[in-house]
Amino acid sequence: MSGASSLVQSLESAGVDVMFGIPGGAILPAYDPIFDSKIRHILVRHEQGAGHAATGYAQVTGRVGVCIATSGPGATNLVTPLADAAMDSVPLVAITGQVPSAAIGTDAFQEADIRGITMPFTKHNYLITDPAEIPRAIAEAFHIATTGRPGPVLVDIAKDALQKQTVFNWPASVSLKGYQPTVQPNAQSISDAAALITQSHRPVFYVGGGIMKANASKELREIAELLGAPVVTTLMALGSFPHSHPLHMGMPGMHGTVAAVTALQKADLLITLGARFDDRVTGKLSTFAPNAKILHADIDPAEIGKNRHADVAVVGDIRETISALIPTSGSPPPG
Repeated sequence: MSGASSLVQSLESAGVDVMFGIPGGAILPAYDPIFDSKIRHILVRHEQGAGHAATGYAQVTGRVGVCIATSGPGATNLVTPLADAAMDSVPLVAITGQVPSAAIGTDAFQEADIRGITMPFTKHNYLITDPAEIPRAIAEAFHIATTGRPGPVLVDIAKDALQKQTVFNWPASVSLKGYQPTVQPNAQSISDAAALITQSHRPVFYVGGGIMKANASKELREIAELLGAPVVTTLMALGSFPHSHPLHMGMPGMHGTVAAVTALQKADLLITLGARFDDRVTGKLSTFAPNAKILHADIDPAEIGKNRHADVAVVGDIRETISALIPTSGSPPPG
């Protein structure tokens, strides 16, 4: 089959049912097999709209959002939604056409180094010039986008790789030696976290979007009710904890509620779950929750200590972390 057919069969094998895009010269070979595929292609009016629609699809369904664009301006129009997906930890796979491999680096018509452009805000990206590499790249892209901290991955495919003949070979499994996200939290970290909670008098749950990505709403409610501690939810975490619950203080920060801000400022411990101490929440960091110790749990180790020193750090999936904490937790000391 052609590389283009291999691309579409790879997307089918990855479980894609909907994608958003616009045809153009470099990606055009893919559109014949797309037309014959069971995948629903939604034609948008601008590539940026394709990226944002894919992000919305991913946020609502919990599945990977897929967008497709041609080379040059088609690909660069995806920059904003890719950066947005990175900031909001959204699993996104972007497929872009590229000029023929022999023309790469010559400033050919509608050529852009979309790999270089998007490298700072994609989890990983690929440039494919050999059609035999398409299935492996697509399988890895979906694996990377959905594991660890979710995020965007870009697969750029040269036009001649789409046109050449190849043999489809979908990998039975994906194992990347340099990419092994920590899912299960370290037992010593859990023990240290439990001790910090036990010692606190005014703990407050500071909950970010990681709680949604981990599908940990049930566990969050259980541990919050167990401790009887207030819960504040960032914009990305709204809906993770019942808004009508008596422990819910609302959203923190400059657009938040007085109750949420006050709870954080008067806390002696912030139980930070999948949040990143964003400046919209903290304001001036040196005056944010000045008397609080920090328990910071996140699946992305790069977030730990990035903006605020963590007295106890727990790296791992948030649902696994809370599940490990629940048996060790009880009501904190009165105070």
